[in-house]
Amino acid sequence: MKILFLDESGDHSLTKIDPQYPMFVLAGVIMDQEYHDRAATQLMNETKHELFGRTDIIFHSAAISRNREGFERVKDPGFRLTFYERLNALMMQLEYEVVAAAIRKDEHVRQYGLAALDPYLLSLECLVERFVFALQKADTQGIIVAECRNSILDNELELAFLNLKIQGTRYIQATEIKKRIQSLLAKRKEENITGLQIADLVASPIGRYVLGKEPKPDFEIIRRKFRQGKSGQIEGYGLVVLPKKQKAGPATQFPPKT
Repeated sequence: MKILFLDESGDHSLTKIDPQYPMFVLAGVIMDQEYHDRAATQLMNETKHELFGRTDIIFHSAAISRNREGFERVKDPGFRLTFYERLNALMMQLEYEVVAAAIRKDEHVRQYGLAALDPYLLSLECLVERFVFALQKADTQGIIVAECRNSILDNELELAFLNLKIQGTRYIQATEIKKRIQSLLAKRKEENITGLQIADLVASPIGRYVLGKEPKPDFEIIRRKFRQGKSGQIEGYGLVVLPKKQKAGPATQFPPKT
């Protein structure tokens, strides 16, 4: 059994787009369930206890960058260096595979106008496809665990997943999605789930990379964890960037087949 943990960077709104970060990233982390529940959670708890003397603190990019919710000590330069060295070592040591969809919202709207699909739901299709590919390769089943947003958005996500199970995608038949993916669950951040915290930590660095910002050590670790093609290529396999560069002919919003 494998689990795909989902978290996001940026918001999915197409009406208000931040010019400094016109991105939506849905990041997925694929892990074996037994490994996640035992070894991975133990490693994360050991790191938390080493740094903070407690295990109930939750790794959350926004809280870390703003030095709040238990991360106030990160403001101290000495502790900050130790913190990021230890966190990066943990992210390298853990066993997981990254799949992500990154959507440049400004270009998405420019290309498709009022017909532009919701970035979260478009990204979900990309990640469900790649999760199914991973499950087929391992000849196993899986579940999806997404972080709760609010009741309305969680219901929309549930309906979108149900639609994929009924209609399938361009490249995956509905019967295969139903066969491979047992369920989609929404979990609260406060539940302190290891996989959701890893997904949170990989989402923002991917957004910065797609925007062309100087990569930090955290992205170099993530780069090694991406699902890859036979020749080691990441884009299209572990990372889908949309919209694709438009060629001659009508535009399409479908993700690439890989």
